[in-house]
Amino acid sequence: MPSIRLPALLAVAFAALVSFQAQAAPKDHFSVCWTIYAGWMPWEYAGSQGILDKWAKKYGIKIDVVQLNDYVESINQYTAGQFDGCTMTNMDALTIPAAGGVDSTALVVSDFSNGNDGVVIKGTGKTVADLKGMNVNLVELSVSHYLLARALESADLTEKDLKVVNTSDADIAAAFNTDQVKAVTTWNPMLSEIKTKPGVTQVFDSSKVPGEIMDMMVVNTQTLRDNPALGKALTGAWFEVVALMNAKTAASIAALEHMAKASGTDLKGFQSQLDTTKLFATPKEALDFATSAQLPATMRKVAEFSFQHGLLGEGARDTSAVGMSFANGVTSGDTANLKLHFDPSYVQMAADGKL
Repeated sequence: MPSIRLPALLAVAFAALVSFQAQAAPKDHFSVCWTIYAGWMPWEYAGSQGILDKWAKKYGIKIDVVQLNDYVESINQYTAGQFDGCTMTNMDALTIPAAGGVDSTALVVSDFSNGNDGVVIKGTGKTVADLKGMNVNLVELSVSHYLLARALESADLTEKDLKVVNTSDADIAAAFNTDQVKAVTTWNPMLSEIKTKPGVTQVFDSSKVPGEIMDMMVVNTQTLRDNPALGKALTGAWFEVVALMNAKTAASIAALEHMAKASGTDLKGFQSQLDTTKLFATPKEALDFATSAQLPATMRKVAEFSFQHGLLGEGARDTSAVGMSFANGVTSGDTANLKLHFDPSYVQMAADGKL
């Protein structure tokens, strides 16, 4: 994430403590935030088309779905306690709220990037090896940074072989249009726009590291414990929309067209982004991933990258600084500091038809 993130964490520390006190009780009105990304457009649809309202009403609560324009800012606002939940990737959940002391739960691991994130260089016939000595623009310390590191590993290079230039997700497509920027790492929809430029080569993408860049709805753990209705309503609404998307009916096409327009593209463009997103079509698919041995192993790899880049907090002595819990009683890292939980219990309810 941008360099403003770490100061932001310090700034929100007190606010987070206050928010814990405010949230540590049953309530009936919640808010979650999201930003534009193919894998998160179902949240927009659920909010705007009354589906989330229907599920919230079933459990006697109200949930506001708020779109924010800046991804990093959305997570910072969640971390500060301004939202009860927020869409974010697995790495960002670990390094922003969890590392900042805000106990968070991955309620729904909804998909993983399967080509939705990529590394692009100007010029034809380029390879990862051509990154040596270059400046690479990306959202620093984000999953783009992680993807770049994984790409460099494939060519026996390290970050010392190039220079990372921090660029916000809102600015990266425009930056690529300038003569000064020769290489970028980013995600869709910016990636799709950049790849359409003549004479460019995508040299690496997330399909080479399947399952490592996950998209999730993350909620405040204490809020969820005190208000299980929130978890049930969000999970139920999510899988209703995903089922509609996969129903192959006229209603499905209409829903996809709505999401495409809301994300700033057309149906063809949106479908191309979904094609590089492994969106779990059923609760059972999502449950299988969330309970797999791959998930803890991946998060250990992510923790290693995060520690090496100073993202686990100033006092972090090693990769285990921030503890994580997974299905079946599996834990990783400091069990006395469990701050990120991959809890598939609500997805299990959906799979069992008990929501």
